[in-house]
Amino acid sequence: MDYLFLAIGLGLLFLSGNWLVTGSVQVARYFKVSSLVVGLTVVAFGTSAPELFVSLKAAYKGAPDISLGNVVGSNISNIGIVLGLVALIFPIKVEERNILKDWVVMLIASLLLVVFSIDLKLGFFDGVILFSGLVAYVLWTVRNARKNSNRVVVNKPTMNRIKALGYIAISITGLYFGSDLLIDSSRAIALEFGLSERVIGVTIVAFGTSVPELITSLMAVLRKENEISIGNIVGSNIFNILSIIGITAMVHPISVNSSILTFDYSWMIGFAVLLLLVMIPLRRGIINRYEGLALMAIYGFYVFWLF
Repeated sequence: MDYLFLAIGLGLLFLSGNWLVTGSVQVARYFKVSSLVVGLTVVAFGTSAPELFVSLKAAYKGAPDISLGNVVGSNISNIGIVLGLVALIFPIKVEERNILKDWVVMLIASLLLVVFSIDLKLGFFDGVILFSGLVAYVLWTVRNARKNSNRVVVNKPTMNRIKALGYIAISITGLYFGSDLLIDSSRAIALEFGLSERVIGVTIVAFGTSVPELITSLMAVLRKENEISIGNIVGSNIFNILSIIGITAMVHPISVNSSILTFDYSWMIGFAVLLLLVMIPLRRGIINRYEGLALMAIYGFYVFWLF
């Protein structure tokens, strides 16, 4: 049954990723904001919903390594696997210089997480600060979008607002339940091989919760919406730390495994730096197949090192 649930979860995630891109692009056209902004907010939050569910569930069940490892591993796999695989199949054009600002926010959020984890515990006030950072980031993103709305060129929407919002709502629901099926079945299969909760959290569970980002980014590139593809990955990594860890820490304290602090955090920041390197130049730059293959190879080395 675990293998059947795995297949159902993947199918649900595939369909939901397609609907999410469809609805969010239409919303962007109605409100005259760029696809990048939608990718950094609506799509990023929707595809990060599985991580929130898993982290809260794991924290309450006394599995902090899965709760934290899920987010850290997801941020690593978003760049190493998601971006790497998408670029390997479809080279991605980087046409928005504004992505650099969001990359800086992602790096700052990652460094804050490291600082807050030094005492090997993420408590309520740590969560408040992280979540406050998310609120400030969203307000800043929306403000910039409105300020530049006159300079944004968008196509006319081809779908009414209610239908577009319905697509987004249904897709987020599908991502939630599809990821739930995928994670539970993957964890059950992995446990048969006697893996630790930390390894399961940063690999199996993290990859499972990154599937929405993978499907959404693939669909975005297929539809020539490169800004959503890049924005989805950067935005998801920001939401994972500021929202997922922030909310979870406020609801339930998270114990930090020293191996996650010294090893996995270093890889997470390292992949953030790699993301900047492959995006250069930021104006009409291209993340090509060789760079995508390199990202996947480095991620493979990270997983190999874990075992």
